Amino acid sequence: MSTSRDDFGIAIRSALLQRGAKQKFSLFVLILLSLFIFGLDISKLKPVEMLRSLLNDGIYRISAISSSPIRLTGVLKDSFIEHFFVYKENKKLKVEIENLRNKELNTLYLEAENKKLQQVFELDKKSDFETVTSKVIIDKNSPYLNSVIINKGSNSGIELGMPVINEGSLIGRIVEVNFISSRILLLNDLNSRIPVIVSPTGAQAILSGGGEKEPKLDYLPDNFEMAEENLVFTSGKDGVFYPGISVGKAILKNEKVVTQLFSDPTQIVYVSVIIDQPSDLEAR
Repeated sequence: MSTSRDDFGIAIRSALLQRGAKQKFSLFVLILLSLFIFGLDISKLKPVEMLRSLLNDGIYRISAISSSPIRLTGVLKDSFIEHFFVYKENKKLKVEIENLRNKELNTLYLEAENKKLQQVFELDKKSDFETVTSKVIIDKNSPYLNSVIINKGSNSGIELGMPVINEGSLIGRIVEVNFISSRILLLNDLNSRIPVIVSPTGAQAILSGGGEKEPKLDYLPDNFEMAEENLVFTSGKDGVFYPGISVGKAILKNEKVVTQLFSDPTQIVYVSVIIDQPSDLEAR
């Protein structure tokens, strides 16, 4: 039994010695191979340079390919962030441009309105009547009924029946008065009837609205003849309208005598309500 144990131990030591010899030999070979490679590396041989160049190119290509996803992710991230900020800035600029455009439009509107108001005030200064200037706030137009609402009422001295002018010419009369608003019945309204006189003949007639833009002249004398220019004025026979307020020009249309109004009823923005006239005009 002891002999077999000794043989087994000897066999193990022999195997270990053989393994150690192999490791020593492998280490020696690796050292020689390293020295050989080092020698090739420091040498200037052309084949070695070519091989080194090929190896470097291969390594660089593999490194570039392996790092592409990382670079692509970074580029996409930067591109997304840049696009987001550009989109946000573009949206902000659009809002600013729209605000500037609205301000410009508002400025142009106010300039036009101010110019129109200045013209009204200039006409009021030249007018022989005492007037109250007001603005149209509601336009109640329909095929036959035509009236507008203004922003002045009894608080400004306006009363029922007062004549209303625009740009110095008659456009209608007050038919409803509230404290801070009034309604004007326009000359082309179906319910409008105004006594007028036609120059130069002095023919008397009634200006009757019919819902159309140009009211007609009724009850003209049978011997009435159209002149080269027939101007229409209020006659004042109804005791409501002051005489001599300009209305329009009489023209022949579809074999009917109608009045082409000096003030277009569809373009009214500011009006002047005649609340009184000077005493020298009343004495005429």
